[in-house]
Amino acid sequence: MSSAVADLLKILDLEFLDVNLFRGNSPQAGWQRVYGGQVIGQALVAAIRTVDPGRSPHSLHAYFLLPGDPKVPIIYDVDRMRDGKSFTTRRVTARQHGHPIYSMLVSFHADEPDQLSHQAKMPDVPQPDKLPSEAEVRKNVLPTMPDPVRRYYERERPIELRPVEYERYFGKKFPDGRFNVWFKATDRLPDDPAIHQCVLAYSSDMGLLDTSLVPHGRTLFEKEFMAASLDHALWLHRPFRADEWLLYSQDSPNLNGARGFSRGLVFKQDGTLVASVAQEGLVRLRRET
Repeated sequence: MSSAVADLLKILDLEFLDVNLFRGNSPQAGWQRVYGGQVIGQALVAAIRTVDPGRSPHSLHAYFLLPGDPKVPIIYDVDRMRDGKSFTTRRVTARQHGHPIYSMLVSFHADEPDQLSHQAKMPDVPQPDKLPSEAEVRKNVLPTMPDPVRRYYERERPIELRPVEYERYFGKKFPDGRFNVWFKATDRLPDDPAIHQCVLAYSSDMGLLDTSLVPHGRTLFEKEFMAASLDHALWLHRPFRADEWLLYSQDSPNLNGARGFSRGLVFKQDGTLVASVAQEGLVRLRRET
């Protein structure tokens, strides 16, 4: 197993402190604040560990309250709000330095047989094997990319990304505001479905807010911008594996008042819709000093 994926699984393997109380750590990678997807994933792990195995998470709704400090552990406090006949509800509060930094509601549902079913159609985009691999991007594309983008893709990461419209990083505008990216874990994950759900939750924050700048030919990698996730919602629809290619099809219906709203649909390669995501975040041009 690659070291990056092993580190991700270690990050998601929370330490049990007491009933409903868990502790998580952050990678010591020199980041100024904790990556939002890490907190989403860890909070979901904490919630799952308080629910009977027969029920799976189907939706979560969360608010980012304060930036996380990567230098100290995060304490996750789970409130067992409801255990019903079909649904289970948990509230998770993440704390650092005595203050809540993140709050999440997550709902679990017992499996039920399909009676009626429909889903959105997957966009017609190139399959991941038709796009440049990370090795090819490193060799041929990275030298021409802006420095912040290049540094991001040069890091060893647990999630491989293959953007479809990667020309946006060179300033190309896409008026429809759509951005598609294939992603998967860079190595095989354990078979436990909960691990795949938490890895998807971790990945769902990657680049979503940045989609609000696609219509403008800009990117949050530019130093003129400061950005932060404000809230995050995730719905899990169908089974999947996060170590197999998933298409994250994103768009941004609105950006104004320094707040960008973005949403995404996650598909398997065969077109099966497995998850939906929505997020609003701060997108602000830095003030000159």
